[in-house]
Amino acid sequence: MSFKVVKFGGSSLADAEQMKKAANIIKADNSRRYVVPSAPGKRFSDDIKVTDLLYKCYDLAEKGDNFSEVLEEIHNRYREIISGLGMDFSIDEDIKIIESNFKKRYGSNYAASRGEYLNGKVIAAYLGFPFVDAADVIFFCENGSLDQEKTSGAIRNALKDKEYAVIPGFYGCGADGYVKTFSRGGSDVTGSIVAGAMRASLYENWTDVSGFLVADPRIVKNPEPIKTITYTELRELSYMGASVLHEEAIFPVRSAGIPINIKNTNDPSAPGTMIVPESHDEELSAYTITGIAGKKNFSAINLHKDRMNSQIGFCRDVLDVLAENGICIEHMPSSIDSMTVIIDSKHLSGKQSELLTQIRKRVNPDDMYVEEGIALVAVVGRGMRRTRGTAARIFAALAHARINVKMIDQGSSELNIIVGVNEEDFEQAVRCIYDIFVTAAEQ
Repeated sequence: MSFKVVKFGGSSLADAEQMKKAANIIKADNSRRYVVPSAPGKRFSDDIKVTDLLYKCYDLAEKGDNFSEVLEEIHNRYREIISGLGMDFSIDEDIKIIESNFKKRYGSNYAASRGEYLNGKVIAAYLGFPFVDAADVIFFCENGSLDQEKTSGAIRNALKDKEYAVIPGFYGCGADGYVKTFSRGGSDVTGSIVAGAMRASLYENWTDVSGFLVADPRIVKNPEPIKTITYTELRELSYMGASVLHEEAIFPVRSAGIPINIKNTNDPSAPGTMIVPESHDEELSAYTITGIAGKKNFSAINLHKDRMNSQIGFCRDVLDVLAENGICIEHMPSSIDSMTVIIDSKHLSGKQSELLTQIRKRVNPDDMYVEEGIALVAVVGRGMRRTRGTAARIFAALAHARINVKMIDQGSSELNIIVGVNEEDFEQAVRCIYDIFVTAAEQ
């Protein structure tokens, strides 16, 4: 029997009305069997997420200050939801336990997890589904990574006799037996883990947007939606700043070949974006590219040395210096006598002079300088490998807009092209690339 795992984000569960929408979505399809909720998010722009209130509350508790007022504010958020749902249900005892454990200094991970825990209990009661505590089925190793084998076995064992269930997202049990959370947005990961363990036919991730867009709507006005995207393309775009889904949520379902459908709680009839393991020709985007994403605040360390290509280990020695200083590189374009290393500018803060001194001692370059204020723009698309002249069109569009290209990097897979430009040209670069591939294609 095919079935779905459904995850609802904080904005989809921010109040009683949003929770009713989520419940209606679940009840509209009886194959939606396992539900993973986040904590209540913002109800309006200046509102505070429940998770942030919990952090604030625990911070007071840890300092020995009175935290009863903030805890009561959290309690009231759930009272309002429960009342709005017309339920005869109480979390009073759970709040008392949380208060006691805060006084016992159970830790900030425990505190942060209680938003999902309480929301899971409320939703389970409203739907009439069994509640399964994530701390009983999600396990972490001592190094903080997920214990995949133990977790998958525990999930299958806990759900084997449950046709429907609610499993709160974002947290599990650490190796020390205490509650441990994923990073922010970790409910996406929980949903993926449950879907992978149970071999679901589909993982639906419900949020407040109708899937991924070809470009950032803050830069491009009304960008086109992405109907289908592969896991590999998603990784490229997510790394460059496209944030709809937690990037770690890909792996548990990817290995099982389970697609992810990003859907909008406020527009459930919209198809959203389907994230698939592989793609076929008929699933290709209507455009050559799938998406455009980018980030600012990069720096380039430029090195030149005559006959660099004949000096064995030159590049390795430069990278060794960066590694010894805990610096990851983003890209490394090079030529016969020069190389450039692109890094996040934050790594140079306060130690640029010392870093350059170490590089100079190690490889003795003829010339070396740092260029700051660089933005990277990634143009991603599986259709690029089947289309000639993609790079030429990108550079023609940038040249027409009088944007100087600082760096070019294309992977051997021909899945993406990354262009470095000055930060002040970033938004215009995204717009002109969008226009050449999307706007022009529609005319």
